[in-house]
Amino acid sequence: MDHRIRQAEAYLDQCRQQVDRELDRCLARHATSERLQETMRYSVLGGGKRVRPALCMAAARAMGSDESTALAPACALELIHAYSLVHDDLPAMDDDDLRRGRPTAHIAFDEASAILAGDALQTLAFALLSDAPALSDRQRVTMISELARASGHQGMVGGQAIDLESVGRKLSVEQLEAMHRHKTGALIEASVRLGALTSETVTESQLTNLTDYASALGLAFQVQDDLLDIEGDTEIIGKRQGSDVAKAKPTYPALLGIDGARQHLARLLDEALGALESFGPEADTLRAMADYVVARSH
Repeated sequence: MDHRIRQAEAYLDQCRQQVDRELDRCLARHATSERLQETMRYSVLGGGKRVRPALCMAAARAMGSDESTALAPACALELIHAYSLVHDDLPAMDDDDLRRGRPTAHIAFDEASAILAGDALQTLAFALLSDAPALSDRQRVTMISELARASGHQGMVGGQAIDLESVGRKLSVEQLEAMHRHKTGALIEASVRLGALTSETVTESQLTNLTDYASALGLAFQVQDDLLDIEGDTEIIGKRQGSDVAKAKPTYPALLGIDGARQHLARLLDEALGALESFGPEADTLRAMADYVVARSH
């Protein structure tokens, strides 16, 4: 596993450089408001592992596509992710003051600027996809539809709504998983699916297997996040350690215990890797990414 984790870390670094160059180029275009542009750049280019873009590009590799065709969807995914973090951190939502080791956008600027920056990042994601030069019209429309569904009320936003409604309530494991399949899992699934859709020859069977991989991985990502909230170091994880516990949020360790959460994490890793059994070495980067997600320290 250690070899695969190192492989994933190297791939993440490679993808981060490519994606950040492209995001920097997109965000360098003059915005109507200088403060808005500054808040957008702060929110997107201020760190982050770029897991979702890397999954998108690794899925393209698994399908034999040129990874450059996945750059636009990879950037669109990161823009959606960044917007969601800006809005999640707001006082009306999770009320967090630290993100990626820096003050959150509404603390560094102000609440109105943060809200507007989130709005602008979301719409920029779809503009980027609609103009993607390496994709056909059919691919663009399909990807826009996929990303809209994953990030809207049927996906990420719906999951955040359930999360806010669940504070202080005792959920079952099934209810917790349903929430996280929307809040975290939907965008991770979209990341893999958008990468696969860069191939004009992707089959329904391949797409199903890759979706199953991403579904298990999305839950594994959240279980590890919950464990890091208890065991992680604020300076390493880049946000307040113990913040979920302090806000009485439902978590996997709270329901299963730390040992139970770790066992659940191992089962999800097995599910993710099992979904890739029909793929050969072309999916090794996806396998490495799964190992990385469950072993990461931030």
